[in-house]
Amino acid sequence: MVQKVWIPFFVLSLLVCGLASAADVVKMNLNAIYPATNFHSQGAEEFAKRVKEYTGGTVEIAVHPGGALGFKGPELLKTVKDGTVPMSDILMGVVQGSEKVFGISSLPRMVTSYEEAYKLYESCKDLYDKAAAKWNQKILYVSPWPPSGLFTNKEIQTALDIKNLKTRTYDKNGADFLANLGGSPVSLPWGEVYAALRTGMIDSVLTSAVSGRDAKLWEVLKYFNKIDYAYPLNMVAINLDYWKALKADQKAAMEKAAKEVQDLQWKKSAVDNNESLKTLAENGMVISDTNAALGAELDRAADTIIKEFLADAGADVAAVVEGFRKKK
Repeated sequence: MVQKVWIPFFVLSLLVCGLASAADVVKMNLNAIYPATNFHSQGAEEFAKRVKEYTGGTVEIAVHPGGALGFKGPELLKTVKDGTVPMSDILMGVVQGSEKVFGISSLPRMVTSYEEAYKLYESCKDLYDKAAAKWNQKILYVSPWPPSGLFTNKEIQTALDIKNLKTRTYDKNGADFLANLGGSPVSLPWGEVYAALRTGMIDSVLTSAVSGRDAKLWEVLKYFNKIDYAYPLNMVAINLDYWKALKADQKAAMEKAAKEVQDLQWKKSAVDNNESLKTLAENGMVISDTNAALGAELDRAADTIIKEFLADAGADVAAVVEGFRKKK
């Protein structure tokens, strides 16, 4: 067993600053959980590039895509908290078991457009920052996934069409939502999805058009049903001990890069979504919109899930979520 060595902050500061003085550069790893071709990983690379430029080369960030460092899921909050990795890209909904507030962006049918998704993020930003600080980290920027829909072998026209579907979902909210509609949600690592579809272990996937394009799901499924389930957020966070060890001008440079990349990522998500829908159609996949009746059925199921989520989320979280829903 490898014994963890805990380094007090002031010692870490001396080590980092000492290295910066000696080599005139601070080097940090950034754990990226998606392949290098994914726009979240590309955003992390762009962030690293701008940080190096804006700090005059005094801060270098090495991005490790595809979960190459060995950390990919629910453990990521603790991994950054402990400084096992200084920085990581994290899908918020995957870590809601550690900190419930991070499940808000993947609550079903909370938003149905990028504009609404950004307004929800702004409403929750203080909650996210507070939760991150509790886990000894700072959120540098967030970026949204395109809207999640259902990839199936039949068109989803009513809620009854979801009954008994064996669907791969990416977090607890999605699993609860589909179960509420009579489906059979399945938790699987993304890398196992294609094979599971081939073998019949699952027969549908809750994910974005971008992920469907990247996985070439048209080879095994026929329909992409645009149910506007959610616009889940990813966050890039840095361990606070590493952050505090940086100089003031380095912090300012990183925050400048983070703001720029966040703006770029929100725009790129929308562009990638449109391009992915086009690619799916070009490869024979039928793109299906949600009719008003189905939308109402989905909203009723979503309302149950949201109420269950808020039941033990805390008064501050409930106030923000309920306040947002009333303004919609």
